[in-house]
Amino acid sequence: MGEELVKKDDDRDDEYDYSPFSGIEKGAVLQEARVFNDPQLHPTTCSQVITKLLYLLNQGETFTKVEATEVFFAVTKLFQSKDMGLRRMVYLIIKEISPSADEVIIVTSSLMKDMNSKIDMYRANAIRVLCRITDGTLLTQIERYLKQAIVDKNPVVASAALVSGIHILQTNPEIVKRWSNEVQEAVQSRAALVQFHALALLHQIRQNDRLAVSKLVTSLTRGNVRSPLAQCLLIRYTSQVIRESGNNNQSGDRPFYDYLESCLRHKSEMVTFEAARAVTELNGVTSRELTPAITVLQLFLSSSKPVLRFAAVRTLNKVAMTHPMAVTNCNIDMESLISDQNRSIATLAITTLLKTGNESSVDRLMKQITNFMSDIADEFKIVVVEAIRSLCLKFPLKYRSFMNFLSNILREEGGFDYKKAIVDSIVMLIRDIPDAKETGLLHLCEFIEDCEFTYLSTQILHFLGIEGPKTSDPSKYMRYIYNRVHLENATVRACAVSTLAKFGAAVDALKPRILVLLRRCLFDNDDEVRDRATLYLNTLGGDGSVMETDQVKDFVFAYLDIPLVNLEASLKNYVPAEEAFDINSVPKEVKYQPLAEKKATGKKPTGLGAPPSGPASTADGYERMLSLIPEFANFGKLFKSSAPVELTEAETEYAVIVVKHIFDKHVVFQYNCTNTIPEQLLEDVIVIVDASEADEFSEVFSKPLRSLPYDSPGQTFVAFEKPEGVPTVGKFSNILKFIIKEVDPTTGETEDDGVEDEYQLEDLEVVAADYILKVGVTNFKNAWESMGPDFERVDEYGLGPRESLAEAVNTVTNLLGLQPCEGTEVVPPNSRSHTCLLSGVFIGNVKVLVRLSFGLDGPKDVAMKLSVRSDDETVSDAIHEIVGSG
Repeated sequence: MGEELVKKDDDRDDEYDYSPFSGIEKGAVLQEARVFNDPQLHPTTCSQVITKLLYLLNQGETFTKVEATEVFFAVTKLFQSKDMGLRRMVYLIIKEISPSADEVIIVTSSLMKDMNSKIDMYRANAIRVLCRITDGTLLTQIERYLKQAIVDKNPVVASAALVSGIHILQTNPEIVKRWSNEVQEAVQSRAALVQFHALALLHQIRQNDRLAVSKLVTSLTRGNVRSPLAQCLLIRYTSQVIRESGNNNQSGDRPFYDYLESCLRHKSEMVTFEAARAVTELNGVTSRELTPAITVLQLFLSSSKPVLRFAAVRTLNKVAMTHPMAVTNCNIDMESLISDQNRSIATLAITTLLKTGNESSVDRLMKQITNFMSDIADEFKIVVVEAIRSLCLKFPLKYRSFMNFLSNILREEGGFDYKKAIVDSIVMLIRDIPDAKETGLLHLCEFIEDCEFTYLSTQILHFLGIEGPKTSDPSKYMRYIYNRVHLENATVRACAVSTLAKFGAAVDALKPRILVLLRRCLFDNDDEVRDRATLYLNTLGGDGSVMETDQVKDFVFAYLDIPLVNLEASLKNYVPAEEAFDINSVPKEVKYQPLAEKKATGKKPTGLGAPPSGPASTADGYERMLSLIPEFANFGKLFKSSAPVELTEAETEYAVIVVKHIFDKHVVFQYNCTNTIPEQLLEDVIVIVDASEADEFSEVFSKPLRSLPYDSPGQTFVAFEKPEGVPTVGKFSNILKFIIKEVDPTTGETEDDGVEDEYQLEDLEVVAADYILKVGVTNFKNAWESMGPDFERVDEYGLGPRESLAEAVNTVTNLLGLQPCEGTEVVPPNSRSHTCLLSGVFIGNVKVLVRLSFGLDGPKDVAMKLSVRSDDETVSDAIHEIVGSG
């Protein structure tokens, strides 16, 4: 153990890190502990031995029962020494050894004697040790002394008793709760630490009584809490009361908020920061309430103390996620932090600037970040890249600046995670901004020329095979792809062959050249590469056969209509016999994972692992799944699939999540069910849907789930018919019905007889936003002018009293379900008017653009002007009807 502490510095061969504990062993130290039994005690020697024992214990060394007992009894003899330093070491070793109940009695009398000593240091430490090693029966005997200690004039003794009370509360709460009066008195102490510990203990005593905590906070916020530490605690308790009482969502006087605001002017930096952080974390905090807190944090940005700068910029970083406009006043101060010596501060400053910057500052920020990137570690670079990824969608017109920056850092040195973050960002730009496609693909092609990561090379080649043939000049990518066949490992070569085949299947003009390249691949030394080349040559007609172009495209580009998980399970269960494996025997039902979705952070997949964006591909995965169910085959093309909606609370016996699939004349509810009870098997699972509050919907089909074992998700479907092309809305009540069969947990056998049962689920609503697909536009002004005024509809609406303009914008945006454009969903602080731009696709694939103009009409009333343009006048009217009825 000791040798690990002596490390040789590679750069300085003649120097060593010295440790006073190097080379010590438990056996030798236990031998040294015999000095405790000497008639003539040597305090210095005894203290050194105890120090070694404490070191061993803190390094994880374990003492046997006999060894611990011998050390304990030897240590008790040291109470006869009057040396104060040695006595403190004795207290420490007794606490660490934690003697058993029958041994504690040996030192109890000595500790109780010290607890009543005239020496305050003895009293404080004796209280700590006694409360640590004794049980409830002895505590009742010393309770009187502890109560006296809480109100003792010496702050060290009082703090020791209060801290001991916090520990005792975990095991013997009924004893500590009897100390409320004494603790209440200690809260008024003039000693900072005593007040801090007393407030912490008093809150823990009352923490399960919400009303008592509220009264405590009310009384103390009106009083005079002197200790900065206690003030910080009180701010946290005040925030807790505000959250639980919901005061922050009510208009009018907010006394607790006034207290937080008054703390912003406190002379202690820790108190002002704690208050500022508490204000920023309030639910529903308004821009007016945020302003004083932001001002305090802005002052901390220029502090000479690194910890204050870090705390301020980290808090502002969190605020920027929800109120980016409120943080813009701090941008100049944060720009100066980009060159901060502390890289954590610099990284937070940059990511905050990226969230709060405007379109005009993007180019300047990109230049500053370029110089900064070379000085930080990969984990910080990834944070910056992810922040840039978010900014790309906010300002799509600046895609050239973002693309240039990403391509430059892609050429620099870096690890796999860093490179993957950059590639994912470029892929996202390509998918969401059509103008960036060709430039982005070329940057990716240049990257794989010198890419050392097989995973990234294969993923980029796969992506290139999908997007490359759709560009204006697909031939320019051929060189990069074929180079991989000669210069890479077998995995990348095989992927390059598949990519070449995709170009040949999609672009007839390139097909002859690609057939030549594929024939060269027949001589590769890897069998997978040769097999793929042979397969694609035959498919593309390179062997002289002629195949239909559509058949080729379906084979090369089509997805396997069988879930890979099901195929893998069927292959594992297949026993080789005379009959060949029949792929048609593989079940086509897709397993769904609702429990995993509950545990997920809610972060959307991006980059190479994400599904392509756009109206057609958003519902692509669901569309393939639904196409496998014959009853839905005649429903036509799937328009939209909603986000999953939970119909059960967390930790219930059954978990049900529903996804709404919208077709032109039908709506399909997909219920993803999970049985969380190991001793039960559910059979004939179905959801009974009551559409009495949805008059225009009529049920046409329901597909039950045959069996639902424990923790094995399954699906049941219910389909409704509705008027064609109309955004019909309605409310549906749901009851989960099933047959329960008991399962023996030891053998796994299921009983033959079952019992019918049902489980009430939450109601489900189909709303107008379900018929609108979020699709952004890169340049709203051009799109608006090109749409023309032929089918424009304009009207004005009174939205009534609102908490703020931001709330009104958020409400209307959610009601319509359209995509905000150019960052206009963010309302600047203290604004009295705002314009929000929205775009999307209405059911029937009709493009629609919306311009919302908001203004304050009086103190709280909000007025709105709604302008709608689309390719169909009925759609423009429908948008107005949605707002009018909403």
